[in-house]
Amino acid sequence: MTEKRDLSEKYEVIVVGGGAAGLSAALVLGRARRHALVVDAGEPRNAPSDHMQGYLTRDGMSPAEFLALGREEIARYGVDLVRDRVVDVTRGEDFAVELAGGRTVRARRLIVTTGLRDELPDVPGVAERFGRDVLHCPFCHGWEVRGQAFGVLATTAQSVHQALMVSGWSDDVTLFLHTVPEEELTDEDLRRLAAAGVKVVSGEVTGVRVEDDRLTGVRLAGGAVHDRSVLFVAPRAVPRTGLMERLGAELRETPFGAYPVVDPTGRTTVPGVWTAGNAMGFAEQVVHAASGGYRAATAIVGDLLMADLDARIDA
Repeated sequence: MTEKRDLSEKYEVIVVGGGAAGLSAALVLGRARRHALVVDAGEPRNAPSDHMQGYLTRDGMSPAEFLALGREEIARYGVDLVRDRVVDVTRGEDFAVELAGGRTVRARRLIVTTGLRDELPDVPGVAERFGRDVLHCPFCHGWEVRGQAFGVLATTAQSVHQALMVSGWSDDVTLFLHTVPEEELTDEDLRRLAAAGVKVVSGEVTGVRVEDDRLTGVRLAGGAVHDRSVLFVAPRAVPRTGLMERLGAELRETPFGAYPVVDPTGRTTVPGVWTAGNAMGFAEQVVHAASGGYRAATAIVGDLLMADLDARIDA
């Protein structure tokens, strides 16, 4: 796809974010003959992964290939796409969207699909291996590493749940308590861990052992190294809600950060603004994000239609 640079000054809908949610929304808008623009900063959450899983007919496809195909598809329907970043947005009669490149474009409606970023535990080697043999989601990667020696890096007491979940993909799981005091584990936690065959190891994790570009162990502060082939971690989700906050959207606090309050279509509390994908929740996988973008776009098509009809009646 050739990314368009000769942008219009005014669109019916601007989609902020060009991941699965944003491209799915753009596809629906284009097919509905709505003049739409996608502003893509090129920072998809799943960029570290070589493949994505669990998306029917796209299982195993690389995220980069998936997005490239999506861009080609929206181009067929006249949707504009620009590689840029939205730095500000103001709401008046229309939405004025200021881009880092210096342009300001306007739209009647917005879909914000800016997602989130994963803040990884500060353990040497974890960031470098993330998406390869340092993982976070067994539904995304569990099949590919099934039966191997798993480690789980505890950063909160909720890591017990992660260790129990990944035991469905391996009979050899060790929970490294790391910064979690052993006394924070409840009796129920310990019973379940024992029932699942999960070993529990106290002590701070200071790094990972890598040999021939493969993770082979987890190193503790005392120097001991436990042989492991895979390490599951729990990144801290940091929602990209800056635009929502500028627009005055109501946010709700969750254990995984603050996200916009939305209705079933992704409509926020700001009139004319929808959201989809990880911008509205931590657990949205690629398939959920695409579905959410589709749902938001169909709602906007209907919203614009009714607004135009009402304007004709008033005239």
